[in-house]
Amino acid sequence: MRLHILLLAGLLLTTASAYGDGEGDNNPAKVRQVPRVGVEISDDDRSRLNTGLEELAGLVDKLKNSNSDLALALLPDIEIYHRAVKDNLEHREFFSDKDIIKAFTALASGKKRAQELLSGRAPWLSQTGLVVRGYRSELDGSAQPYGLVIPTNYQGDGEKAVRLDIWFHGRGETLSETNFIDKQAKVVGYYAPKDTIVLHPYGRYSNAFKFAGEIDVLEAMEHVKSQYRIDNDLISVRGFSMGGAGCWQFAQLYADRWFAATPGAGFSETPEFLKSFQKETLHPYWWEEKLWRWYDTDDNAINLAHVPLIAYSGEDDIQKQAADVMEIALAKEGINLVHIIGPKTGHRIHPDSQALIEDKMYSLARIGNDKLPLTINKITHSLKYNRQYWLTITGMKEHWEPARVKAEIRDNRVVIVTTDVTGLKFDMAAGLAPFDITKNITIEINKQTLTASKAKSDRSWSYEIHWADGNWVAGPKSQNGLQKKHGLQGPIDDAFLSSFLMVTPSGKPINEAIGAWTASEQVHAIKHWRQHFRGHARIKTDTAVTEEDINNHNLILWGDFSSNAVLADILARLPLTWNQQGVSIGEKVFDAKSHAPIMIYPNPLNPEKYVVINSGFTYREYAYLNNARQVPMLPDWAIVDVVNKPEPNDSIYRFPGIPKDANFFDENWGVK
Repeated sequence: MRLHILLLAGLLLTTASAYGDGEGDNNPAKVRQVPRVGVEISDDDRSRLNTGLEELAGLVDKLKNSNSDLALALLPDIEIYHRAVKDNLEHREFFSDKDIIKAFTALASGKKRAQELLSGRAPWLSQTGLVVRGYRSELDGSAQPYGLVIPTNYQGDGEKAVRLDIWFHGRGETLSETNFIDKQAKVVGYYAPKDTIVLHPYGRYSNAFKFAGEIDVLEAMEHVKSQYRIDNDLISVRGFSMGGAGCWQFAQLYADRWFAATPGAGFSETPEFLKSFQKETLHPYWWEEKLWRWYDTDDNAINLAHVPLIAYSGEDDIQKQAADVMEIALAKEGINLVHIIGPKTGHRIHPDSQALIEDKMYSLARIGNDKLPLTINKITHSLKYNRQYWLTITGMKEHWEPARVKAEIRDNRVVIVTTDVTGLKFDMAAGLAPFDITKNITIEINKQTLTASKAKSDRSWSYEIHWADGNWVAGPKSQNGLQKKHGLQGPIDDAFLSSFLMVTPSGKPINEAIGAWTASEQVHAIKHWRQHFRGHARIKTDTAVTEEDINNHNLILWGDFSSNAVLADILARLPLTWNQQGVSIGEKVFDAKSHAPIMIYPNPLNPEKYVVINSGFTYREYAYLNNARQVPMLPDWAIVDVVNKPEPNDSIYRFPGIPKDANFFDENWGVK
């Protein structure tokens, strides 16, 4: 059989729709906890679990001290079991008696692996079928789990590289680490294609594979590629329900990486989905609306010209809306979407549709990814996502406005049309440049012509141009001074998509109100990083921060210029005025007794990293109730009133205080 269809589909669908959000979740002042408080466990079970945790921790310590490179490299494969049970026990995240049994199973699995590794063996590395693995995340140093389905004929020491399908799971508010690990050890999933490894990322819980969930997918994928023989031209993204939303997002953000994408149901944008699904009409601040463009796929539809798409919806599923929206958005770009619809089907994949999708995937896999498309279309609203095959956008006129490029190779010419782009780089690896190497290459951009260098003898080509003084000119633009660039472009939430360190204050705050607010927000950020993104933030006091910390991490500074020594040290080099009387970013000055700044900026002590003042990730509890709400709530900076009671629309569940002023910095990190 080319396709193994899961008999336990009902189990998966239960996870995909664990909570049917509705109008009852539209009151920001009455937010239910996500995840909910788990069941009470007996003293005996608690004692036995703690004993098991101590035993496993002891084995982990032995492995750390073993001086074995193999042991150190594979520690995350064991630590995932310890952290899962420890966190779920400490935070009361066992949601049924069955979950407690799963915890004992996890501890037994972890101890078995640890004992095998202490004896110099790691049999799970050659295991086929269902395999649970772990990797260490750059973000917070935590061990994160993922699941694999490995075909029985896979040969680790063979020569043939294999296809990799990445499957995004559905929403599951009770999908703790122990529950995820247990499921990946028992359940194949919707698809297990022949001669294909299927990666099931955890995505750091239930965030629609956004933010830290997005990074989890990328890190897990790279870990799989380092451990197994993966064909880079045969990687796909797939998913259903919340996983369908993740699939839409990854398809458009990283279109050049996949040979195919199969989004099912889910959501593809923010406002219309919430209006349809939640009966909720949004009233965003202007910056929130701009920031929807981070993950909204309809605004980035042209990127999907580079990835073969097969969308699926049940005919009677309210979440058919996602593909309907994309069908319209793609049609505006001249693209006819393949949209398979399960007849008289609700929120599930119809078996006939499932088989049809898989047949199409086999056809696409025969072709694989296009190594060098002669035409590239790219739109981005941020330099974070600035690359498509051989084309990289290196500069924009204004972040969060659409920067768009169409580039075509015609003989020895590259013909380009751009909108709101100020820098471009062309990069073709050896063997890919399709040019006559004896002739110069001509670049025609927006009716201007430049003569570029020839392709090299190894058929590689690299060239860069930028906009200056009303014309396109050769070379990269000057790197003097601060500039927004890939990986250093904001907004605040971007600081939590690479390694970060929470820096707590040790001094006395400027006043009681600001001190209480910053302390409360610090506790909230640390708590909710674990609760929502399933890791443990690195934490140090201001006086303990080292040069190594400054070099390696984005610094998240809590407190004020009086209480936090690091903030005091850099304050004069920030576009922020803050003293006992007032606080300002720009011309407006606010009372420092009741107002505080929130901001992101290149760290003056290391401009290749960020510094953030008084903020964790910016969406709050209200957004947890529906994944489409999980979008950035603040831009690059804001001044908030932390004393006066918020109006209903500015509920504490949306913001850490009442926003009084907020904006993005310009392309040189200056105040607009």
